[in-house]
Amino acid sequence: MTKADWPKVWRHHDLKPRYDVVIIGGGLHGLATAYYLAAYHGVRNIAVLDKGYLGGGGSGRNTAIVRSNYLTPEGVRFYDRSLKLYENLASELNFNVMFSQRGHLTLAHNDGGLRTMRWRAEVNKVQGVDSEVIGPEEIKKLVPSMDTSAQARYPILGALYHPPGGIIRHDAVVWGYARAAAGLGVHLHQETEVTGIDVRHGRVTGVRTTRGDIATGTVVNCTAGWATLISEMAGVEMPVTTSPLQAAVTEPVKPFLDTVVVSGTLHVYVSQTDRGELVFGASVDPFTSYSVRGSLEFVEGLASNVLKLMPGLSKMRLLRQWAGLCDMTPDYSPIMGPTSVEGFFVDVGWGTYGFKAGPVAGEAMAECISTGRTPQIIAHFGLDRFRSGRLVGEKGAAAVGH
Repeated sequence: MTKADWPKVWRHHDLKPRYDVVIIGGGLHGLATAYYLAAYHGVRNIAVLDKGYLGGGGSGRNTAIVRSNYLTPEGVRFYDRSLKLYENLASELNFNVMFSQRGHLTLAHNDGGLRTMRWRAEVNKVQGVDSEVIGPEEIKKLVPSMDTSAQARYPILGALYHPPGGIIRHDAVVWGYARAAAGLGVHLHQETEVTGIDVRHGRVTGVRTTRGDIATGTVVNCTAGWATLISEMAGVEMPVTTSPLQAAVTEPVKPFLDTVVVSGTLHVYVSQTDRGELVFGASVDPFTSYSVRGSLEFVEGLASNVLKLMPGLSKMRLLRQWAGLCDMTPDYSPIMGPTSVEGFFVDVGWGTYGFKAGPVAGEAMAECISTGRTPQIIAHFGLDRFRSGRLVGEKGAAAVGH
């Protein structure tokens, strides 16, 4: 079979003058919302718009870690639903998303960290999530390459172990949703930048793009790091700041790391892909910016902290690094649902944890849009919580991001 014989996964369409729903952002959240609207609610006159290519933003730049061991009951329920959807996603989409549930370790290096891990473990258990605190000896069995000795620069006192957690192939997830949505009649428009949103008498009436204008009564903002700019076009202010998040990958080596390892104290996480590369990341850069350029400072700090955990990696060579944009909220939880402008919905504020939530976010947003009612699973994530003070504080489980 030659390249020319391969069927296209989705077709190119001319921009229609009117769509029932316009979704801005062709990443995981936008595509998942489109798929669930079409598949489960019969809404198929949908346009997904992206100024670049599908999955070219945070969906293609994250480190593809999936877990549900969060801190608040609201967060645990939400992310656990997403994990369950991920478990069946290959079957749902008829597309291999390569989900590897290899376990997830969050390390504690001091008494305060250990208290937080125990707190999270108890909240998780109440919500039916498999999660427990284990000691250095058990950690060593799971990760033989880890320095769990008392002589380590940052001794490991314990860890929150979450067996259902793991890694997934992020581009496969994006392509799976895109193919499935397109197969149901959704129009996927790449290289189509939104330049304005028309609002009349407090209601959305259309979207302006670089390829023409679209009339619509429903617009969904799924643009992650660009969320505030798009919302401002509709006259909606968002308590969101945008910061870069960098990551890096090494040369491939023989598999030796069977779990995902995270250290909040050292601001580092590491996993090994099926091809043998080690994927590293850290916390968001300590400044706001729309730049996605890597920095030498990041690599130096990352390498230093990784070697504090696994000294045996000192001879490995770094292949490349990259960055994405994170839309951070004050309480480290997302903003989902309707806004003060009728017909304008948001699915933003995902910080460094948006990929974990893609399936459940799409499912919940589709229900919200089609029924006009906010599903209970996202009821606590509304924009109005910042006025009322009912914040959903996830910093204890989301500050490192993975």
